[in-house]
Amino acid sequence: MDHITIRQAAYYHPERVVDNDYYLNHFKSMGKDIERFLQVMGRERRYIADGEEENALTMGLKAAQKVLLEAGLTGEDMDMIVFASQTPEYTYPTNALLLHHKLQGKHRTITMDSNANCAGMVTAVEQTSRYMQSNPHVRYALVVGCDHSSIHCNPEDEITYPNFGDAAAAVILERTTENTGFIDSLYYIDSEGSGNIMFPACGLSNIYSEDITPEQIRIRWIPFDGTVCVDAAVNDIQELLARYGLTVNDISAFCLSQFSLKNIELIQNGLAASQDKFIYVGDEFGYTGTSSPFIAFQRGIEDGRIKRGDYVFFWSVGAGWQIPTMLFRY
Repeated sequence: MDHITIRQAAYYHPERVVDNDYYLNHFKSMGKDIERFLQVMGRERRYIADGEEENALTMGLKAAQKVLLEAGLTGEDMDMIVFASQTPEYTYPTNALLLHHKLQGKHRTITMDSNANCAGMVTAVEQTSRYMQSNPHVRYALVVGCDHSSIHCNPEDEITYPNFGDAAAAVILERTTENTGFIDSLYYIDSEGSGNIMFPACGLSNIYSEDITPEQIRIRWIPFDGTVCVDAAVNDIQELLARYGLTVNDISAFCLSQFSLKNIELIQNGLAASQDKFIYVGDEFGYTGTSSPFIAFQRGIEDGRIKRGDYVFFWSVGAGWQIPTMLFRY
């Protein structure tokens, strides 16, 4: 049986850096103190897209071009292109099709967009890996994840506005006969909180109504207990470890959602794992949504914490809740 491995990964972030001081002063002028919030979330700075020049599609394209260059491949080599985003620049044509055009892909390419919110890129890599296992004609697949969330935040909302950064990640999946790559995954779904986070808040069918304001279109975030996903993460990681006869000590890196440093610490404690196995980039990037686990993954490769042959967990959580956990051997 062929295996599906990650041949190459890359990320792109905008040049503009905004640090905590801006947001602290911004909300202080409204009589709100968000210093403790930023500490819990683990924020120090974030990259913010140029609203006139950058969006989810342009950032995704730059990450895709970078990963192809570093892999020594071209758009024509890709048999499948998947674009994961909760803030697509267009709903049609698909952003994957537009990437295909920019990358000069071939006619025999499968293209599609996917949206599992912040869990989108983990889900897209998992689903693409499983598809490749069933279709022997797909040798290379390009999966790109990018959210352009900063522009959709209400500047008066102290939860979303200072939390998000903008960035894109891209991976090339490759068919191989080596005993490596995608191993297995689990999903945990709890839709009881499905109304807590919505965008556009008013629903697409209402965005043209004369009485709708920009604030009613932007992200609506009803405060909730953000640690609600921790137990599911710990349980599903432990279940996959048991299924394949592995222990936490066998795992070289945990590339998790960078939504909250507190959540990562709670998951680490729940697994009784070493802190150095958990790669955190949310202090530099802010919360980039769907791309965040794969930015952490590539950073782990860059600093030597992840090497070929290592076991790696990917995990993320999307609004609602949809929680994928994926085990890979890099």
